[in-house]
Amino acid sequence: MVPTPLAEPLKFGVFTGVELELQADDAVPAAARMGLEPPRFCGQCGRRMVVQVRPDGWDARCSRHGTVDSVELGRR
Repeated sequence: MVPTPLAEPLKFGVFTGVELELQADDAVPAAARMGLEPPRFCGQCGRRMVVQVRPDGWDARCSRHGTVDSVELGRR
């Protein structure tokens, strides 16, 4: 089974696309740390995702790892 873009454990930063081991602690933008930005990169492969922001949330799609929706994340 292929993991979804935000499935744990993540290998890449979802706001930077950099490997988590190499990412600096201050690399994540302040707006993202506050939860105001959707993820822009796949946490599994680091590829840029297609992100659609809606009034009720967002959805993001990686060409290799599928789609994730903020509504689904809120149910956990």
